[in-house]
Amino acid sequence: MSDVLHLKYTVCDDDFTRAGEASSDVKKRLKQLAIPPEIIRKVSIALYEGEINMVIHANGGSIDVFITEEEIKLVLADKGPGIPDINKAMEAGYSTAPDNIRTLGFGAGMGLPNMKKNSDDMQIDTTINVGTTVTMIIRL
Repeated sequence: MSDVLHLKYTVCDDDFTRAGEASSDVKKRLKQLAIPPEIIRKVSIALYEGEINMVIHANGGSIDVFITEEEIKLVLADKGPGIPDINKAMEAGYSTAPDNIRTLGFGAGMGLPNMKKNSDDMQIDTTINVGTTVTMIIRL
């Protein structure tokens, strides 16, 4: 693979039935590219957690995946409310998910920590009332 493979997805607001479609498709594509299973697992977990966060907290958004010979770059962008306290949001177990989301089995406060754990580099750019962009890199 000499070029960059660019995949683009849209995450719909409050649609738990479709949440995970992007991570499933990326997983399938990475298998077709013979990416090692441990890398596929990391990408799948990081991307799924990001998708769920976008559905719960951010009114949906877009996902861009760039695959090169060196790395997989995931860019998740939304126009949600922003993250008021990134350090607090990175604490395992901290969640701002409402009760109706928790009753669905989501909102345990592990999204961002799992995203960081499964990526080699993660950057969060957020502006209150404007949105958040999370960029994750998984090296091959």
